[in-house]
Amino acid sequence: QFSLTGVMTGAETEDDIPLGERKTVTDFCYLLDKSKQLFNGLRDLPQYGHKQWQSYFGRTFDVYTKLWKFQQQHRQVLDSRYGLKRWQIGEVASKIGQLYYHYYLRTSETSYLNEAFSFYSAIRQRSYYFQVNKEDRPELVVKKLRYYARYIVVCLLLNKMDLVKVLVKELSEEIEDYTQRFNTEDQLEWNLVLQEVAAFIEADPVVVLNDNNSVVTISNRLQEGSVPPLEQGMVVGQLILADALIIGNSNNQVKFSELTIDMFRMLQALEREPVNLATQTSKQGTMEPNEKPAKRENPHKYLLYKPTFSQLFTFLSASFKELPANSVLLIYLSATGVFPTGHSDYEGPYDFGGVLTNTNRDVVNGETVQKRNQAQKEMHCLHPGDLFPFTRKPLFVIVDSSNSTAYKISLSVGVSSLCSSTVRSWLSPPCVLKNSFAKCTVTLGRCSHDRGP
Repeated sequence: QFSLTGVMTGAETEDDIPLGERKTVTDFCYLLDKSKQLFNGLRDLPQYGHKQWQSYFGRTFDVYTKLWKFQQQHRQVLDSRYGLKRWQIGEVASKIGQLYYHYYLRTSETSYLNEAFSFYSAIRQRSYYFQVNKEDRPELVVKKLRYYARYIVVCLLLNKMDLVKVLVKELSEEIEDYTQRFNTEDQLEWNLVLQEVAAFIEADPVVVLNDNNSVVTISNRLQEGSVPPLEQGMVVGQLILADALIIGNSNNQVKFSELTIDMFRMLQALEREPVNLATQTSKQGTMEPNEKPAKRENPHKYLLYKPTFSQLFTFLSASFKELPANSVLLIYLSATGVFPTGHSDYEGPYDFGGVLTNTNRDVVNGETVQKRNQAQKEMHCLHPGDLFPFTRKPLFVIVDSSNSTAYKISLSVGVSSLCSSTVRSWLSPPCVLKNSFAKCTVTLGRCSHDRGP
């Protein structure tokens, strides 16, 4: 009733509005409120585990599907009786894009990146947020800026670098207009966003030209027909890469959002090239996540940006618990090295140091300030021995750190004494690692000999 009253003319009363139109506005308000309620509840879902969140995501997708179709079918009534603005339509589309992006993060199905891109692209093409700059409401402009930042992340993951540069230019202009019109406290934060994405783009300066001198976009993902041949003696299907923890915790590292450049490259190396779901289904515009391929094409991934030790251990334990039979868990550690402070008579898996997890201690010029008794072990260090319990199942460890040697020594020696099983390779063809990393030591858990991939 409030929404109806807001758009009635002076001579018009509520009784003059047809009952059907009133019901249309009431139904729209219900779907809008329900969608916001479900969307806000997503942040309360557990970030780990494969099953706890799926039913909630399904309900959220269902409500947003109904809301999107409802506003399309009743746009004229909603414009005249509800006063529906284009930025409100853009906000709904942006939420759907976020749903698809987070569903990709939860499932590692790259097809949903294309779905997120479709909605983000439609917002820009249809200028849903164009009128926002004419309203004296800074919170609406912030919605537009956040939309641009999310759109850029999706384009980066889809390797649409030309579009990324255009979007960064538009975002820069929007931020400049925003800071000039409103005296806000978040100006430095938005300028930092621009600096981060600019550094992210420049971090991979390699340019490849084809025969026509045109720039070719190089993807780290596995493409159709590019599966490396099996080595002699390898058998397909014995072990499959099912889960991966990709951890970025290096000081002064190039990043955008919560994605460092090494995490960005590594996650793509564990994925197939995405396909457009719209070409796989006859129902155009369907948003149900139930229509994903029956068999998961990519290993499930957790992306952990600067996790604490307890957070890392929680995610690692969840992956270990839910790892299917005949499957492998991959851990990629890109973190600052922690070195032992003294020499011990017995050099075990906790005496070589390890890599640093996130702490609340001061960092000066990229170096962590130590505030502890030197005789104590580093409590924020992930030692090689911390991984020993997880070698009860097939484990593949990649350490990109100044102290990667600690893991090579401890895991290859210590774990082989626990189990004499020999594993040549646990990566089946869909998940072959194609990247090489500087200062990268690859160690096979449960391996009784020093034969790397």
